[in-house]
Amino acid sequence: MHTYFDSSRESLSTYTCPDWFRDAKFGIWSHWGPQSVPGVDDWDVVAPQDPSLPVDTILPGPSEWYARHMYVQGHRAYHHHLVKYGHPSKHGFKDMLPLWRAERWEPERLMDLYVAAGAKYFVSMGVHHDNFDLWDSRLHRWNAVKIGPKRDIVAEWKRAAVKRGLRFGVSEHVSASFAWFQTSHGTDATGPLAGVPYDGADPAFSDYYHPELPCFTEHIGAQWYTRDPACHERWFARMVDLLEASQPDFFYTDGGIPFGEVGRRLMAHFYNTNRARNGALEAVYAYKDIGSGEFFPEGGVQDVERGGIPDINPLPWQTDTTLSGWFYNCGQTFRTTTDIVHSLADIVSKNGNLLLNVVQLPDGSLPRECEIFLAEMAAWMACNSEAIHHTRPWRVAGEGPTSAAYGHFKEGNVFTADDVRYTQSKDSQRLYAISLGHPSQPLRLGALAREPRVIVDIQVLGSEESVVWTRSAEGVVIAPLNRWPSAHAVAFRLTFAS
Repeated sequence: MHTYFDSSRESLSTYTCPDWFRDAKFGIWSHWGPQSVPGVDDWDVVAPQDPSLPVDTILPGPSEWYARHMYVQGHRAYHHHLVKYGHPSKHGFKDMLPLWRAERWEPERLMDLYVAAGAKYFVSMGVHHDNFDLWDSRLHRWNAVKIGPKRDIVAEWKRAAVKRGLRFGVSEHVSASFAWFQTSHGTDATGPLAGVPYDGADPAFSDYYHPELPCFTEHIGAQWYTRDPACHERWFARMVDLLEASQPDFFYTDGGIPFGEVGRRLMAHFYNTNRARNGALEAVYAYKDIGSGEFFPEGGVQDVERGGIPDINPLPWQTDTTLSGWFYNCGQTFRTTTDIVHSLADIVSKNGNLLLNVVQLPDGSLPRECEIFLAEMAAWMACNSEAIHHTRPWRVAGEGPTSAAYGHFKEGNVFTADDVRYTQSKDSQRLYAISLGHPSQPLRLGALAREPRVIVDIQVLGSEESVVWTRSAEGVVIAPLNRWPSAHAVAFRLTFAS
């Protein structure tokens, strides 16, 4: 294999994001695994909140950190586990793994729903912080082929995605697991089993819970990644196995590039093997500027978790977010389709992609709310996908009263019909103005005041109704239609003279 990249920052900074990712705009993620199992419980019934516990332990459900928090005495997840399953010295998270059986999982059916909803790439979780591999791992006995579902989750997702022409990706969260899972080595501080080690301290399971790293037992914080070189090499070997097994075009790390040169070596390996296999570089490595590790955005694609940026980014980037919790929780709230559509338009106008987790029940099926969302998203995309897919940013991202803040965990903007986001066709002949609502008054596009080209036509995507519009030195004013063709947001197509 010819080597195009090495592990130096200088080499990796020559990376260019492939067009498929820039064209895709919208992906769906299956952030799913054994930690969804306790989510079906009504915690208020099984393990009511102890009012004496700190406020930050009050959770609506297990969240994605159940496998860590169940080993923290006083945490609500610990209390739930004690009541439902037993003490973590006798019944640890390893004993939860067989309970995740995915007995109603239908990847072919789900992929049809995701394609209809407009997804152009699909990402399967490879391994979460709980250190359970979802593929037929050659290096780790704790995997979904041997335990629980007894199925190669990653391989089946890929088969369904590729059959429908989607690009396929995998995510890894195990780089943080060496520190994150150290709570499994602890003990109760009080009570009848005080000082009795949890099951993570048993040497028979050290390949699952990781060796003990004493400095990480209580906190992760800035120490998201361990400094232990042996852990770095184990991570590298596992990730090479995942890449060889799944051969993805997209790879996600839940943090910065892990472990210095070791992480950069994995990036180079991913890029080089992908280029050799495809004849051109089709690989996208998404990573963050949080969670420690290295970050140099020119070396891959910047990922912003549950947040955004305020203006057009010169490099392609991505937001990752979820319809509800990262794993299923009984009684959780779900974001509306309007919220997702508005976020998508805002992100795409700024040269970004949206990767959305559609939460699954432990058995692999979808909650009713997710089924409804996918149907509504499919209806919106049937009218408006032209303004999203295969587009590029315009001169400005948009206009209106609402702007997105920069950074992670900054979502939740409430947009109005006066908020407009712009995209354009790759040949620049068509401009799309997406109103984030249904204008009840004439909509003014002030940004067009500085556009020198002649507008020959304006249409509303999905509608055959004639559009009444005027143009002046102050921009373009568009009268409302009698009937808007789609819910959530309206896309106007402006065509320029050749």
